[in-house]
Amino acid sequence: MSRRGGDDADRFRIRPGAPKDRTQPFINRVLKQASKAGSGARKSGGRPGSRLGRGHVAARFAGQSLASNARRVTIKTRLVNLAKAGPRSTTTHLRYIEREGVGRSGEPGQAYGPTADDADLAAFEERGREDRHQFRFIVSPEDAAELEDLRRYTRDLMTRMEADLGTKLDWVAVDHWNTNNSHTHVVLRGKDDGGRDLIISRDYIAEGMRYRASELATEWLGPRTELEIQRSQQREVDQERWTGLDRTLQREAVDGVVRLDRLQHQRLLLVGRLQRLQRMGMASESQPGVWVVRAEAESTLRAMGERGDIIRTMQRAMSGTQRELAVFKPGEKARPVIGRVAAKGLDDELHDKGYLVLDGIDGKAHYVALPARTELEQYPIGAIVEARGSNEIRAADRNIAALAADGLYRTDHHLSVANAQAALGRDPDEVVAAHVRRLEALRRAGIAERLAEGVWRVPSDLPERGRQYDAQRSGGVTVELRSHLPIERQARAIGATWLDQQLIGGGQGLGELGFGGDVRQALQQRADFLAEQGLAERRGQRVILARNLLTTLRGRETATAARNIAAETALTHRPVGDGQRVSGIYRRSVILASGRFAMLDDGKSFSLVPWQPVIEQRLGQSMTAALRGGGVTWTFGRQRGMGVE
Repeated sequence: MSRRGGDDADRFRIRPGAPKDRTQPFINRVLKQASKAGSGARKSGGRPGSRLGRGHVAARFAGQSLASNARRVTIKTRLVNLAKAGPRSTTTHLRYIEREGVGRSGEPGQAYGPTADDADLAAFEERGREDRHQFRFIVSPEDAAELEDLRRYTRDLMTRMEADLGTKLDWVAVDHWNTNNSHTHVVLRGKDDGGRDLIISRDYIAEGMRYRASELATEWLGPRTELEIQRSQQREVDQERWTGLDRTLQREAVDGVVRLDRLQHQRLLLVGRLQRLQRMGMASESQPGVWVVRAEAESTLRAMGERGDIIRTMQRAMSGTQRELAVFKPGEKARPVIGRVAAKGLDDELHDKGYLVLDGIDGKAHYVALPARTELEQYPIGAIVEARGSNEIRAADRNIAALAADGLYRTDHHLSVANAQAALGRDPDEVVAAHVRRLEALRRAGIAERLAEGVWRVPSDLPERGRQYDAQRSGGVTVELRSHLPIERQARAIGATWLDQQLIGGGQGLGELGFGGDVRQALQQRADFLAEQGLAERRGQRVILARNLLTTLRGRETATAARNIAAETALTHRPVGDGQRVSGIYRRSVILASGRFAMLDDGKSFSLVPWQPVIEQRLGQSMTAALRGGGVTWTFGRQRGMGVE
C-alpha cells in the first residue's frame, strides 16, 4: 500500500470519542496514589498562599500525563467579592452571559447546571445571596468547535474539579458560540457542600484547573498532530498581537537580547517571528545571530491585538459599509459623540465591561468602551445616545468647598444661604438635601467625613477629588440615552422627540454619510408631519415651528398615556407642573417618545414624573419628586401627606 501525504494522514487519523464514564472514585484513587508517590510530583507551591485552600495537592499532580502535543485550553478566572460588587452583581452577570446572540444559531444563551439543561438562575442567585465571594471562569478549549458536546465537556470538567477539591460544587454555565473561539462561562458559588466558604488554592486556580481541562480535551479529541502544531505556530509568525512565539522569545531573552545559537526548539519559527517584529519596528539584529527585542514590545503587541479586535467588531457592526472608524477616548478635549447604537456587547466578559458601536451623526463609526457593570439593556439597538468624557467638576462640589469654613461644611449655614437665594426658584431644603447626598457618596469613598449630624469635614481640594472619584467610577465616560426610539419611528410620533430638538437647533453637525444622512432625511419627514399637525409651517426652504413645541408635544403624549393608565387602574390622573411637588409610591416606569416617566401612586390618584436612574432600585417605595426648571429632585421615604403640593 502506498504511503499517503501528511494531509491525508491527518484527515484519516483515528480520533477517540468522549469517554463513556469517568467516575469520581477513579479520580480519588489516582490522587491517593499520586499523594503516596510524593517524590515524583511536580514542584508547586512557590507562590505565597499556594498551599492554602482546597486543591493544592491536586495542583501538584494534575497534568503530569500531558505531553507537548496535548490539547490546549485557556481558562480565565475572576474572584468576586460580592459585598463590594453590589447586590445586583450576580443577576447582572448572569443576564450578560445569557444575552441574545451567543447561541449556536444566534439565539440567547441557555444556562445549565450539573444535571439540569435549563438552570433556574433566580434560585441560584437566591442561594448565593449571602455568600462572601463567587468564582467566575471562562473555559476556552482551543479546539472547542471539534467538541461534539461542549455542555457535557463542562460537566465532566466540573466533576473532576469536585474530586480535586473534595466537595460538591454549586454552579451554572452558559456556552457561547458567537466568537471565533467558542467558550463557556461558569459561575461557581463560594460555598462548599457543608455551607462553609469555598477557598481554592492559588496553584489550582493558576494551573490545576487548566491542566484538568487540557487532560479532558486530549482524552476526547486525542493529542494534536505534528501538522496541527506546525500550522498553529506558523499562523503566529505574522500576527499583530502578543503570541506564544513572543512568550518563547521572552523566556529565551537575556536583558532583552536573543541569541539564535541558544535556541533549541522552533528555531525557524522564532527567526521568522523576529523578522516580522523587525518590520514592525519592535526588534533589530544588532549582529548576525543576535537580536534585540524592545522592552515595550509586549505592551505594544497586546494593544495592537486589542485594536485589531475593535476594528473587526466595528466592521461587523457596519456590515462592511465603508466608514471612517474612530475609538472614543475620553479626556479634557474629547468632543461628545452623538449617534445611533449599531452594535453592543462585552469586550471583557469576565469583568462585565461592555462597549457600544455608534453610527455617528458626523458620518463616522465610533467605538465607545463602557464602564464596568454598565447595563447594556438601557441602550437598545437603534437608540440614540450621546457619549462624552466625564471630567467636569460638579457644581455641588464647588458649592460645598466654597461654603466650608476651616474645612467644615455645615448644613445649617448652607440652609441660611439657600433661604436668602430662594427667589432663584429652588426649595432651600431640597438644595441642602442634594448636597448632603453627594457628601454621603464622597464619605463612602473616603473623601469626606461626617463628624456629627449636619457637620462634615471636607478637604480643601474637594472639587478635584470629587472629579477624580466620578471619573474612576465611570471609566471617564458618560453615555446618556437621548431617545430609545429609532428615528424612523420618531418621524411621525406624537411626543417631544430627539428629532424635534434637532429641528429647533438647526440640525448642526450632521454629516452626509451613514446616520448623519439618515437624520437629514428624517428631519424633512418630521417637519412635514408637524405641518400636518398644525405645529409647523413651511416658508420656502425654511420651517417655522410653533411656540412651546416641545411642551405641546409632551403634553399631548402624556395626556394620552395618562388616560390609558387611568382606564387600566381606575385611578385619577393628577398633572404636576413646574414648581410643584408630588408624593406617592413608585409603581412602574412608562417609556414614551418624550422620554421615560415614573408613575407615582398615592392610592387615589397618580402622576407621571420624568424618570431618573436613582429611583429604579426603589420600586414599590414612597418618594417625593419636586419639579424645578425642567429638572427633578427626589426625596425618599414617606413625606407629610401624599399627593400633589
